[in-house]
Amino acid sequence: MTGRAATLLTGRRERMERTLGRTLESPKSGADQPLDDETRAHLLSEAEDLYWNELEWEKITEEEAVDEGLVAELIFPGLLAYVRGLLLDEVMPDALSPANPRPQVVADLLAFLAGRVVELEEGVADSDVAESKRLRAELDMTSGVIDRVLFLYHGVGEDEIERLEGAQASA
Repeated sequence: MTGRAATLLTGRRERMERTLGRTLESPKSGADQPLDDETRAHLLSEAEDLYWNELEWEKITEEEAVDEGLVAELIFPGLLAYVRGLLLDEVMPDALSPANPRPQVVADLLAFLAGRVVELEEGVADSDVAESKRLRAELDMTSGVIDRVLFLYHGVGEDEIERLEGAQASA
């Protein structure tokens, strides 16, 4: 992860902590379950594929735009469901498999998304007006999904999400 991408994620987390008035906890589940490099890379690749596919679908259809703008939950439902699955630490008692959380893959995904935001910011600065508008929309979508993944990763509740979004809207 580049320095700018790491700074972006750190800044987002710090802003969330200031608004919520509490320290964000990282998931502890999965730390005791080793994950080999090949499996980790595969799981991250699957998440990246979901990002690219859902982003491309939105570009083709433009069906998730609402009056308030683009909504990450509507644009990236598969990716967010995948993240929930990677963070799942409880299953029903009759489940055939135990919970097997992989928060380290979600951390890798956050690094990928932050790197993508940095690339898009650079692209917006170096492009013509039409291209800049397209890249700005992609930047906004990617930025929104970073927030949603951070909410899931740190276990931010719905009432806290509303506070964070309210603070962001008023800023």
